[in-house]
Amino acid sequence: MRYKQPRSVQVILLSKGSGGVEYLLLRRIAAHGGFWQSITGSLEDAETHREAAVREVREETGYELDADELMDLELMNRFEISPLWRSKYEPGVTHNEEVCFWARVEKRDITLDEREHDSFIWADYETALGLLHWESNKRAMRKLKVLSAEC
Repeated sequence: MRYKQPRSVQVILLSKGSGGVEYLLLRRIAAHGGFWQSITGSLEDAETHREAAVREVREETGYELDADELMDLELMNRFEISPLWRSKYEPGVTHNEEVCFWARVEKRDITLDEREHDSFIWADYETALGLLHWESNKRAMRKLKVLSAEC
């Protein structure tokens, strides 16, 4: 069995329009928890965090970003791996380290990977923060709100 690495990325996409800033959230399929989250995923062999972030954005949304379009949020989350996914990691691996990025994109409908997500929403900050399930996602969203106000 090939195990997942306990290293991952989180990417928050935002869009600034006449109605203000909106953030893209994806809803996991019911079999994987049915919760709202930002774009996330584990690194593959020999992949950098930035390369993984570009790949995950493409796989989970259909957006084709260049690596230089991703901004480092300068945040690394370390958290316990949910029991729901622990069997995908080597025995004894209990925690994951997640590097966070963000990018500004043009708001549009996205192409979901139906094996992972069943819905998406573009939401204002308060709505997005209220929908997010994981504290690591909330932490990144809070930091991005401060940064995006400065950009």
